[in-house]
Amino acid sequence: MAIFGLWVINKAGGLVYERNFGDGLPRLTSNEYLVLAGTLHGIHAITSRLSPIGPSSGTKFVLLTSLAESTADVVLQKVYEVYADAVMKNPFHTPEMPIRSEGFDRRITALLG
Repeated sequence: MAIFGLWVINKAGGLVYERNFGDGLPRLTSNEYLVLAGTLHGIHAITSRLSPIGPSSGTKFVLLTSLAESTADVVLQKVYEVYADAVMKNPFHTPEMPIRSEGFDRRITALLG
C-alpha cells in the first residue's frame, strides 16, 4: 500500500490534521500545508456549486497515494470511521479545531502506518 499522507480540512478550509507516511513526497513547511489546504477548499467550494446533485459541505479528507493504489476509497472509509469514533465522539474535542487525540493518532498509524 503506497500511502504518503493524510490531511483533514475543516469546513472553513483550515488544516486540522496533517500526517506523513513514508518518504514518497518532499517535506513541506507548515505554511505550504496551509496554502495547499486553502487551495483545495477553494476548489471544492467552486466545484460543489457546479455539481448537478447539489452542494456538499463539511470536513474534507485528503489521502495522498500513488496512482497505483487501488484501495483508496476503502481506506478513506476506514479513516472516516476512525475520525467518527476517536474525534467526534470525544467530549473534549472542539469541532473545527486541530485534532490532538492520541487515540486518533494511534488508530491512524495502525491503519496507514
